Amino acid sequence: MNEKIEVGSIVKGKVSGIQPYGAFIAIGEDRQGLIHISEITNGYVKDIHDYLEVGDEVSVKVIAIDEESGKISLSLKAVTDSDHNEKNPRHKEYNKDHLEELLASSSQGFNSLKEKLTEWIEESKKE
Repeated sequence: MNEKIEVGSIVKGKVSGIQPYGAFIAIGEDRQGLIHISEITNGYVKDIHDYLEVGDEVSVKVIAIDEESGKISLSLKAVTDSDHNEKNPRHKEYNKDHLEELLASSSQGFNSLKEKLTEWIEESKKE
């Protein structure tokens, strides 16, 4: 890749590795950057694999370049979080499955704290 990478530019790359703290992106043949887990999407990211897999091609924004070390910091969410979610079905499936799991585990529905407190006190008396 002969073009100069600058802060603020949007570049295309391929996910070359995933660690618990972020995803490494190969930019061309000789450069690599890191999308920190906090730059994957807005909101909490429990597992990066819910959003990216090795081999995925992504567009990312360059948010910082350490001139001394040459490290490149990238952001996926800055490119547009909604655009990424539409293209990545794993994210939608995760949200749908997660919501269904939460609803199934909460068979009693949503009650106020006062109602639940009374219920918990009655349950504790039975034990």
